[in-house]
Amino acid sequence: MQAQLFSQYRQVVAIGGGHGLGRVLSALAFLGNHLTGIVATTDNGGSTGRLRNSNDCIAWGDLRNCLSQLAHKPSVGSLLFEYRFDGQDELSGHNLGNLILTALDQLCVRPLEAINLIRGLLKIETRLYPMSEQPTHLLALDVSGSKVFGELEVDSMAERPVAMNLEPMVRATEEAVAALTAAELIILSPGSFLTSLMPPLLLPELAAAIKNSAAKVVFIDNLKPEASVAGELSLNAKLDWCQQLIGTGRIDAVLCHGQPAQEGLIYRSPLADPIQSGCHDRDALVSALVQALQPKKLIA
Repeated sequence: MQAQLFSQYRQVVAIGGGHGLGRVLSALAFLGNHLTGIVATTDNGGSTGRLRNSNDCIAWGDLRNCLSQLAHKPSVGSLLFEYRFDGQDELSGHNLGNLILTALDQLCVRPLEAINLIRGLLKIETRLYPMSEQPTHLLALDVSGSKVFGELEVDSMAERPVAMNLEPMVRATEEAVAALTAAELIILSPGSFLTSLMPPLLLPELAAAIKNSAAKVVFIDNLKPEASVAGELSLNAKLDWCQQLIGTGRIDAVLCHGQPAQEGLIYRSPLADPIQSGCHDRDALVSALVQALQPKKLIA
């Protein structure tokens, strides 16, 4: 039934990082290989950050999270992929999935090949592309004009940044650009706004592909304000930040958690999972997307 409701969208692309994007992808996993995720690769904290410091690789944490959420059926492979070492030695705190992806990356020509090998192992049909296959970090400019380097540091800022960029600027993954060009529906996923959604949009090729695409674009807001500096951003401010990069008026619909109501582009509906606190309910998310995408819900 769900697949029938989305039948008019033969190619759906969701953009973001970590838990938010993974939740959206798992909710829409019934679309199989008609669904693509474009994942942020700028994380520099925890196990991912340690691996980046020692291997000069892309950030694997958000990709691993998406792969794990897409592996609906528990298996030995999926359990191992999410295993985290404890103890006091060098492995302490490392996620085995991150280590596996890093090892495969060193054995493969491209990071994308490592991702596809894990997709095959976990029997995942949804396509996943890193925003770039080259290492890069998030860079922010604060109100005093000082540069703040790194995702962790951006999240720890006392005041919201006045501008953001990537350092170094890298090329977008070709397959990600192609997916956006062919997309009929593009979803800007919930999650850490400044550190998960913004990084892919800061790549000129990805932003231009969205701007020039004929696809409908839907922004999904978080269930509640973030605990970081991004929590100071109003919904309108977040939409403005996005549309400065992808084009004014490019967002067709906005999904927010709340009592059912529609205000222009904004469609409110109860979206919280009643069991998993802080997570979007998968079924409610799909239903809200379907309703918000009805022609009568879209206001140019």
